[in-house]
Amino acid sequence: MHEILRTTDPTVMAFATALLRGEGIDCFPLDHNMSVLEGSIGILPRRLMVRRADAAAAIAILEDNGIDRGY
Repeated sequence: MHEILRTTDPTVMAFATALLRGEGIDCFPLDHNMSVLEGSIGILPRRLMVRRADAAAAIAILEDNGIDRGY
């Protein structure tokens, strides 16, 4: 798995996930339940992972849609 996105914004994560799945790229959000530890204040970033073989295409899709990858 390869990390392609790191964000604290849940709407960006949902949009990126929808874009990738719409293009047929399987993705897996990590750290979704971190709000339990942080008290729902949104300071801990969530990560979006894809297969290594799909990473270049997934990054291109995110960049084409103006999504800041968080790096």
